Amino acid sequence: MTEVITTDLRKALKHTLKDEVLNLSETLKELEPKNRLNIVCRLLPYVFPKVDNVKFTQGEPVGKNFLDL
Repeated sequence: MTEVITTDLRKALKHTLKDEVLNLSETLKELEPKNRLNIVCRLLPYVFPKVDNVKFTQGEPVGKNFLDL
């Protein structure tokens, strides 16, 4: 019985989330700019990968900026 409830709940949530994602642009337009920016910033990790720090390894030039090449 619990499996049926869980399956039904997952289906309902999936349907609700799909509708919300499809209407996200319109929903964001209704928000104040500050709130819209806050939501967009919170969604960024789900769209773009997190950037890690880069460290020099042996054999790489140290102290030279790659933009100066």
